[in-house]
Amino acid sequence: MSASVEIANHIREVQQVVDGAEKNERESVITDSWRRCIDEYHLDPVEQKQAYILPHGELRQHQERLDKLIRTARFGLEELYRQVASHHYVVLLTDSDGVTVDFLGDPAVDHELRKSGLYLGSEWSEARAGTCGVGSCIYTGEALTVHQSDHFDATHTPLTCTAAPIFDVDGSLAAVLDISALHSPEPKASQAMTLQLLQHCTRRVEMANLMNSFRHQWIVRLSRSPAFVDVDPECALALNHSGQILGMTHSAQQVLAAIAGIKWQQGTGILGALFSKFFEIDINDLPTFSRALPTEERLISAINGDLWFAHAVAPQKVTIRRRVPAISAALAALYDRDPVMEAMATKASRLATSDLPLLITGETGSGKEYLAKAVHLTSQRRGHFVAINCAAIPETLIESELFGYVDGAFTGARSKGKKGLIEQSDGGTLFLDEIGDMPLALQARLLRVLAENEVIPVGGTQPVSVSLRIVAATHQDLSERVSVGKFRQDLYYRIGGGILNVPPLRQRNDVIWLAEKLLNANNSNDEADLHLNDSVVRHLTSYHWPGNIRELANAMAFARAYGRGPVVEQNTYPNNFTKRKTVIPCRKKKHQILLRRWKRANGIFLRQLAI
Repeated sequence: MSASVEIANHIREVQQVVDGAEKNERESVITDSWRRCIDEYHLDPVEQKQAYILPHGELRQHQERLDKLIRTARFGLEELYRQVASHHYVVLLTDSDGVTVDFLGDPAVDHELRKSGLYLGSEWSEARAGTCGVGSCIYTGEALTVHQSDHFDATHTPLTCTAAPIFDVDGSLAAVLDISALHSPEPKASQAMTLQLLQHCTRRVEMANLMNSFRHQWIVRLSRSPAFVDVDPECALALNHSGQILGMTHSAQQVLAAIAGIKWQQGTGILGALFSKFFEIDINDLPTFSRALPTEERLISAINGDLWFAHAVAPQKVTIRRRVPAISAALAALYDRDPVMEAMATKASRLATSDLPLLITGETGSGKEYLAKAVHLTSQRRGHFVAINCAAIPETLIESELFGYVDGAFTGARSKGKKGLIEQSDGGTLFLDEIGDMPLALQARLLRVLAENEVIPVGGTQPVSVSLRIVAATHQDLSERVSVGKFRQDLYYRIGGGILNVPPLRQRNDVIWLAEKLLNANNSNDEADLHLNDSVVRHLTSYHWPGNIRELANAMAFARAYGRGPVVEQNTYPNNFTKRKTVIPCRKKKHQILLRRWKRANGIFLRQLAI
């Protein structure tokens, strides 16, 4: 059968299933996904799409968010790849958005893998790629195989993809581990062993993540067999000194839910519960379940009568070391060997790990939002980074944008209400740019959010609890606005828990590095970097940059669009930038220049004075 006929048959089958055909041999997880692709994502089975690879800059952001887990999982990925490489499989680790943040494959078929999307930076969400191993795993939260014609998009039907979820210690989906191949045997049953290997690996990654995250707490590892409790337990939990559950592997959540007689999807109440709620054991008895006791004697009983063997790992002692705080990768990416920026990044790295509200000051266009995003990534907060420009939204709309509204709050509102940006940033960071322009009435409401950790939507009466970090930014002198009554003093002190000042571009010595970074920010992996010639370099370092990084970014975008070669020449550089002269920022030199001008203008008077 020709490839075109196979594609036509596949498209016909997808359409029949979506139309409700009664006879169908596909698994429900596949047909349900096909329907989502059309009903929710509005994908067309006739339209075949090439794999999407994220630009390097966007990929780096996804990698930084998952940096800790990537480093934890790397050994497991390498071991897994050694087991499957001879069968021409590749191993992909994606984040919860379906973006491949780590990858192991055969360099000999690098081009073919990239074309098929089995590559670093590829996005495999259902909304982007249709039914696929990673995307369907993200949706269902279950390990599964999407084999050949199971794929929605006919472009991917040669592939076989087996994926399994990796859950974080709080039970949320953190990543997906995937084993895929360009070609495979036709029967789907051929991937059964691959699925088992994958599930074993994800369980080990979750275990390592839990052990790394709770070194200074009690870890209880459980197994139904005494022979495996020390070397390969089925699940594990982290407990504090009071016996509360602080974190767990996904298998532990399932086990505890079964003991409690509830479905694991509904087991969110497990986190924070006492271990004694599930097992007949006191927290003070944990030391007796260490390796000092033979495994056969470390038997504990669950409240439902099940028997488990336990291995209790004692907390590691905390060693206090005074050292200079390391600068996170996200903050280090903002500059290159600039002492002023380095000092600011060092301070930001230390403050980012706290929940202290931060105020970022600096001239317009100096990169305050870049800094805010880097602080968010450094904090490792699992929620979203939500940004709002207080100066760009009309005063009549900013309240509903920030706080949301309930059904029927005002004419023209959505019938089901709308969740505000504050509530959307729950668990993450809310960035309030140009906060100095926020109306006074809203400042009072924002103060309540900071003080009470709750928000009341417009038209609502019931407060909604939120846990977020406020990062505000302004180019204005807020203390001066406080003195003239345009900014609340109590809010000023609330948002200014820590102040970070971004220097203007004219005071930085890494302008050339920053220019080339902006020039090549959207390069794909196979594009060569562009460079600046000497005349452009001289101009960049002598120009005053009143628009700061925003002005530099526009200049580089123009040069990239207008130029035709690998080197940016003077004639492909924006002309309007060359007409301005350098302004000397030093106050002392500026004073000397003004003094000389005054002396020239008053020469006769000075000579008479000398006489």
